[in-house]
Amino acid sequence: MKIAPGIEAADWTGLDLSKPEGPDWERGISILEQRLRGRFTEAVEFLIADDEKRLPTDRRFGFAVLGIDCMLVETLEAFRQGLTDTRWKAKELCTTFLTTRPAFKAFFTPDLATRFYYEFRCGLVHNAQVFGTGRIWSVGPLLQLDGDRITVNRSAFHLALLEEIRLYLEELCDPANTELRGRFRSKMDFVAEGKFIE
Repeated sequence: MKIAPGIEAADWTGLDLSKPEGPDWERGISILEQRLRGRFTEAVEFLIADDEKRLPTDRRFGFAVLGIDCMLVETLEAFRQGLTDTRWKAKELCTTFLTTRPAFKAFFTPDLATRFYYEFRCGLVHNAQVFGTGRIWSVGPLLQLDGDRITVNRSAFHLALLEEIRLYLEELCDPANTELRGRFRSKMDFVAEGKFIE
């Protein structure tokens, strides 16, 4: 089973991560980076680059871009927490990430994070639409309030998410981050097992 482009589950399970300074840690972190980039962020960057050839009023990939990034928000937070079973935890994962991660917390209060979860994340993931007064745009600040309307700049949101991926991978490279590494290992072990939770 492939867990990233060109990476088999056995490539992960064959690593020796028993020593914090061991050489396999670099490979293990690289596998996660390849998974995130090869399956998700590269696709988003392709969509954004193609879309930005158009005038802002003619751009059309905002739903796809933000939908993929919403999946990554929850995935990154699940890795940070070491969660293998995320059923019934999507709201907590999304709002925790948006209100605590450095690239996002300046934009999201708990109330705005909750609104984002329902109007954008749930709207896109469950119904392929944005609920309420929300709007996805490709210019301006990451998040803008205009009366009751929330406008999310999908391009700025994606850049902030890339920064969070970079920071997370950097944290994992530090052998002193034993708890974070342990949670990462739990989640990757689960990914490599390929089991479906019933």
